[in-house]
Amino acid sequence: MAEHKEPVNEQAIANAYASMRSELNQIYSKITELEMEVSEHSLVINAIQPLDPSRRCYRMIGGVLVERTIKEVLPAVQRNKDGLEEVIARLNEALEKKKKEIAEFEAKYKIRIKKPDSEVKDESGKKEGSAQGVLVGPASSAGSSQ
Repeated sequence: MAEHKEPVNEQAIANAYASMRSELNQIYSKITELEMEVSEHSLVINAIQPLDPSRRCYRMIGGVLVERTIKEVLPAVQRNKDGLEEVIARLNEALEKKKKEIAEFEAKYKIRIKKPDSEVKDESGKKEGSAQGVLVGPASSAGSSQ
């Protein structure tokens, strides 16, 4: 009974699949965001490393700009960068697990994603019935009332 969270109908399967895809996209966007931060940290490290360690510099801490020396700031920025890289590595592992989970789910329920390329293949059959299989938005109801 612990394994009772299996989807029971097509809609539940579609919802579960959409949820998994959404989680995957969230992981991708978080990794991208953190990689940008690592890049910014690298730029800061490269900019202040060659400078005199006793030189004054400013660092934003919790929305407050504080005055420090390069000697104090450089190790902190390096630690933050290393921490971000560890988080990215863990997120990449989670990403791979989620990809496998989605692939297993797709195989189990025989899910196939419709590709935009299928529209190109259908062009030969459009002459016979151009309205067949075409979904049009609310504007189509105005055309049918005339």
